[in-house]
Amino acid sequence: MDVEANQAKQIITDSNNDCAKVNSNSTIDDSIPHSSLSVDTALPFPLMSPRIIELCKDLFRKWAKLDDSCFSVETVSGGITNLLLKVSVKEESGDNVAVTVRLYGPNTEYVIDRERELQAIKYLSAAGFGAKLLGVFGNGMVQSFINARTLTPLDMRKPKLAAEIAKQLRRFHQVEISGPKEPQLWVDMFKFFEKASALRFEDPDKQRIYETISFKEVHKEATQLKELTELFSGPVVFAHNDLLSGNLMLNDEQDKLYIIDFEYGSYNYRGFDIGNHFNEYAGYECDYSLYPSKEEQHHFLRHYLQPEKPYEVSEKDLEDLYIEANTFRLASHLIWALWGLIQARISPIDFDYLGYFFWRYNEYKKQKEKCFSLAQSHLSGSRTNSFISIYKKQNQEDKIERTKANF
Repeated sequence: MDVEANQAKQIITDSNNDCAKVNSNSTIDDSIPHSSLSVDTALPFPLMSPRIIELCKDLFRKWAKLDDSCFSVETVSGGITNLLLKVSVKEESGDNVAVTVRLYGPNTEYVIDRERELQAIKYLSAAGFGAKLLGVFGNGMVQSFINARTLTPLDMRKPKLAAEIAKQLRRFHQVEISGPKEPQLWVDMFKFFEKASALRFEDPDKQRIYETISFKEVHKEATQLKELTELFSGPVVFAHNDLLSGNLMLNDEQDKLYIIDFEYGSYNYRGFDIGNHFNEYAGYECDYSLYPSKEEQHHFLRHYLQPEKPYEVSEKDLEDLYIEANTFRLASHLIWALWGLIQARISPIDFDYLGYFFWRYNEYKKQKEKCFSLAQSHLSGSRTNSFISIYKKQNQEDKIERTKANF
């Protein structure tokens, strides 16, 4: 057991008997401490820091009587959803330990199922994925601190790292999570659509931009893509659904890769998780010139399909998964585009979420014909006939829309 795991086990063990702080929620282990305290993410750091110390003392009884000077708090990262803080503690024994406090972004429960996340963490943590869950509080969680650096989009395309990510993702997909196992992609997609299409912005400039979006068109695109993806026979797995560089960490000294943050995790199509990961090579800036080449994708897919003997993967299996991932790639653009609209309305984080919708949706439209054609040429027999009817229907509808636009 490594140092991080030992520290995590000790923190939990020392808090197990604090019954007043045990979470009664059945989605997490009864041994996980729980606090009703919340920390306002809008607070400036000097005011937030003592609240974080108070929270840690409330959660972990072995720290309750420590002087505040025994704690130090620092920002680890501020992504576009959550705020991560590192808390270092000098214990009475003289040991120095560290934990990560994750503060949920305001209103993120509008797009994230926290119950589902906590349920998954139990099983994924037991399988060796992510940080250990040490405690839960009003608007976040405390986890073991991972001594590693966050990857960049350019890191993900390095052949050695890409191979390791593929191997880890395959193992991730093999974890069995208790509960319903139906794929959630289209359930979540149309939930996001309902929310995204019913927004109103206080900022008149944002409202004007928002009103340029044709939600009738977006819904039609989602429906057509759903019909197409249903023709594929790839497996449904427990998927990460958000495997961007910020959710991958590497300890360079130990050469150890970590997959972290499972807040969007759910049972889903294998092809979506892989296609979404490929899209994330573009980074937050959405520079899709960085989308992996076919050769780079094949390298990843070989190590995903047969981690121990990647060059024994058959050409058929390789091509099947390549087509599958590049079809679901489109679904990734659609769902994150809709997510961006919702965040543009509810998130206080300084990020151009409205622009993010257009970056993702425009890339969807740019890649649609290529990806649909790729799927058309690949599907065979009765599936091809089904696809051709979908494709012809789509083309006819597109022609009608263009004709109407000319009048």
